[in-house]
Amino acid sequence: MGTDPELELATTFGEIARVLLAEDIETTLHRIVTLAVETIEHCEHAGITVVQGRTISSPASSDEIPAIVDRLQAETGEGPCVDAIRDRTVFYTGHLSEELRWPNFSKRASTESGVESILSFRLFVKEKTMGALNLYSKSPDAFDEHDIAIGAVFAAHAAVAWSTSAMIENLQIGLETRQVIGEATGILMARENISSEQAFDVLRRSSQRLNIKLRVIAERVVGPRDDAAD
Repeated sequence: MGTDPELELATTFGEIARVLLAEDIETTLHRIVTLAVETIEHCEHAGITVVQGRTISSPASSDEIPAIVDRLQAETGEGPCVDAIRDRTVFYTGHLSEELRWPNFSKRASTESGVESILSFRLFVKEKTMGALNLYSKSPDAFDEHDIAIGAVFAAHAAVAWSTSAMIENLQIGLETRQVIGEATGILMARENISSEQAFDVLRRSSQRLNIKLRVIAERVVGPRDDAAD
């Protein structure tokens, strides 16, 4: 009895979701591009592009090819990955060397990277755009409608995993911040014989007066105690 392709694909995406959601941000992004190459049939290279203002970065690439493409997009300010992020849609070209939509980018990118097909998906959760997932092939017209459909589902999983990893990391930072502020408050209470509200107010006013984050002020208060203990 043969394997149902749809069931096999569903199982694959279930495994992808579990793997991605178990990682930190950096590992998650690199796992996304690695799994994209492994999962999407005609994908030879994969990368993630992030655009912040006029700055274009490549936080994760399966190899050197996506980074070459992103460097040229940064230099020219145009390309499918940039458009996927800015226009919030999917962009595809099967003949990059002949592509007219990005005249300053296309021929250079094809010559320097050897890529002919690029498929770019916006990575987003609700209205928040995080970047673009880009699939590459050196063959012309490499991606068909099936690849686009699979890529869209993969991009959705990737966006959720990235967003979840970011939230977990932010929560961890928040917990660490609350902990050090609590320690600093306790030290001030004991040292100055004041209430917790008064101690916190001391930290807050110092933060405002010095224009330094509250956490940094708290770390300065906690630091001498740790040094003295050594």
